[in-house]
Amino acid sequence: MPIRKIKIFVWATSAVIIVIAAAIFVQWNTYTPSDFMQKKIKSGNLSVDYSIDQALLDVDRLSLNAVNVPVMILVDNLDASTMKVDQGSLQKAKAVIKKLKKRKIAVILEPYPWIAAGEKYETDWNPSDVNRFFDNWTHMVLKELIDKVAVPERVDVLMMASNLRYLEPYDEQWVKTADEVRKHYQGFLTYKTNWWFTAEGDESSKREYRYKLNSQFLSMMDYISIGSYFELSDQPVNTVEQLKEALYASKVYNRRQPIVEEIEQLHQRWNKPIFLGELGFPKRNYAAKHPWNPSPSDVYNGEEQARGFEAYRQVFTQDWFLGFSVFAIGETGDDKHYYPSEESAAVIKKWFK
Repeated sequence: MPIRKIKIFVWATSAVIIVIAAAIFVQWNTYTPSDFMQKKIKSGNLSVDYSIDQALLDVDRLSLNAVNVPVMILVDNLDASTMKVDQGSLQKAKAVIKKLKKRKIAVILEPYPWIAAGEKYETDWNPSDVNRFFDNWTHMVLKELIDKVAVPERVDVLMMASNLRYLEPYDEQWVKTADEVRKHYQGFLTYKTNWWFTAEGDESSKREYRYKLNSQFLSMMDYISIGSYFELSDQPVNTVEQLKEALYASKVYNRRQPIVEEIEQLHQRWNKPIFLGELGFPKRNYAAKHPWNPSPSDVYNGEEQARGFEAYRQVFTQDWFLGFSVFAIGETGDDKHYYPSEESAAVIKKWFK
């Protein structure tokens, strides 16, 4: 072949390779999982110490079609305004996501605050320098997760943050954070707000709920997630019917909180689907009194846990209800009081079947 033809052939081949690479790059970085919200979502939240093998077993055990994958965000203490992504947790997330994607399981990626080596809860995190917090959370935590996990692994949903109740009132800052995320990530975006309570005659609780209801940044989410540890009943053991009644008018401390109605108001306010992004009950008596407490009593009760799930299953059938995520799967140790009992697994498996 003449030298000139060789050069033309090489040039043409290179041009084709560049075009193909560019097309792949564009597709990769504009990937939108368009079918994610076309069906009801049945997910499971992985414990931060999950085993990949157990996570995959639990997907089958509960017939899940999505998994909430956490990446630990290391925070020194409850006053801290700086944080960093745990690289070991990030690499583990990438590994489990690859396996989930092969099974066509959707992925929700969550930056999970790991405060004081896991000894403190994110619901109590109150940074001393709010502006510094938002700068770090936006440009370091979320940007790193987008660049290293969400985009290359084609993650379906990025959770902007979860259960940061002291930071949730900073509406303007969250709007800016959402704007910045949208520049780099084309998948679905959500925020998980912490559960709340209102009580008859308690105007301060109702005022706090109204503030949550009117948070403008929720309008920027594709759907609204809720950490759903609503307090239902004072009794150690309940029937499903009693728990269903409590979802319409809670019985704890005689609050009569209209939980279902208030959740629906969130949907109506922003016209967004509602996702119970963290739904769990400990396998204990009094599970429905303080679902947020892994040890409300020392009495094991897998059936009471299951009745909690069954009550939610029967009550949340509305069109605006996108689905739920079970807390927690992926690890079965004795200290995992939220891991679904056999009775709970039977309820969860048939949900949306």
